[in-house]
Amino acid sequence: MESGVIKGMTGIVIGYRRGGNRQINKHMLLKFPNFDSDKKAAQLIGRKISWTSPGKKEKKLRGKIVKTHGRNGVVRAIFKKGLPGQAIGTEVKIVS
Repeated sequence: MESGVIKGMTGIVIGYRRGGNRQINKHMLLKFPNFDSDKKAAQLIGRKISWTSPGKKEKKLRGKIVKTHGRNGVVRAIFKKGLPGQAIGTEVKIVS
């Protein structure tokens, strides 16, 4: 495996990808610990991730990390279905 990328590693959902006039609900911005530059965060590209809802239904939504976002180690992930607003500040997990 690459240095520092571990299956099961958790990151935090920061927010939606946004533009001047809209937000894109399927695109989420994620921050992983110890990935503090765009070069380190580039190791995460292509990894599959999972978000589990904290409610009764225990929904699991899957996505994929596709690109870095900025220079501070934030990455962009695209989910098959958009995450709800309650997902901001919660954890996502690398599954492969």
